Amino acid sequence: MTLDLILIGFGNVARRFAQLLDERRGRLVAEYGVAARMVGIATRHGRIYSARGLDAAAFAAKAPRPAENAATLEFLGDALERSADAANERRLIVVETTTLDIDAGEPAISHVLTSLAGGAHVVTANKGPAAFAYQTLARAADRADRRFLFEGAVMDGIPVFNLARESLRGVEVLGFRGIVNTTTNYILNAMEQGQAFDEALVEMQAMGVAEADPSLDIDGWDAAAKTAALANVLMQANLTPLRVERCGIRPDLMTRVLETRRAGRRLKLIARAGYEGSRLSARVAPEELPADDLLAGIDGQQNALILHTDLLGEIAIIQRGSGLTQTAYALLSDVLTIAKDLEPVRAIQPPRPKAPRRRSR
Repeated sequence: MTLDLILIGFGNVARRFAQLLDERRGRLVAEYGVAARMVGIATRHGRIYSARGLDAAAFAAKAPRPAENAATLEFLGDALERSADAANERRLIVVETTTLDIDAGEPAISHVLTSLAGGAHVVTANKGPAAFAYQTLARAADRADRRFLFEGAVMDGIPVFNLARESLRGVEVLGFRGIVNTTTNYILNAMEQGQAFDEALVEMQAMGVAEADPSLDIDGWDAAAKTAALANVLMQANLTPLRVERCGIRPDLMTRVLETRRAGRRLKLIARAGYEGSRLSARVAPEELPADDLLAGIDGQQNALILHTDLLGEIAIIQRGSGLTQTAYALLSDVLTIAKDLEPVRAIQPPRPKAPRRRSR
């Protein structure tokens, strides 16, 4: 089975995804019977399409002309039409990795809707679609009979949504709390050691974890978007990040961080959602945790999420490390989920009767 991929966005995550496809090419064919080729790439630096497949590395190196969002959407529509055969055969996938827009989740939401309407499945690492329009997009995917998957939107490659979808059937998620932003967790840990806020932030930027403009991280917007996505998917909420109570971290927290540590407690930026009576509340804010709280032991670039369920109590998911490879793997995992859906149903053949044994004379 050959899957045709159209990449919308070609930054660090998408490029690592392309590398991962190349690195695992033999294994994907041998173990899953899946070959994948990129037929279209659109980024703010340019656009390219070839039904025969593209060399992603060559595209990345040549620095093509700039492209506006409107032009990217136009390119996507054209690429979907040119890939109509693959779409009709259900083997066309749009991989959406544009940057989070914290105001409305666009243009990612439009990319998803256009792709589904054009007969493509969609996988994305962008938090915006699930955080701003999950119910709308899930219904659109149902109508189109296509998959809309986003495992990399919250905890990189850790299968949070797949866990709930495949392994927790019949279980209701009543709430959750967790540490879901790497940059702020790293900074708070560094401040406990006496390092200045700005120095720790620069380190995260040098590692490529925090953006040049880190406001989405330190102001709590990234965690709020992840909180909305989790609540929308796991708890059937209808939140947006704008409705999540939010308080980020600032350099003036140093005194509180040190005093909390001396008292045997830890200050962490906690994302949480749960019901207060019949009302769903969601919040991102620094919280002082006792030393024996599982989240108090989450250090550096680690993340963790604790689900509160009706039948299984608390379920904890811990990610010891995060980075481009983990997020790229989430995209690959979603692609393989779609490939599994496309596997032909093998007819069960009756056992062949054994030939009668000849008696020796």
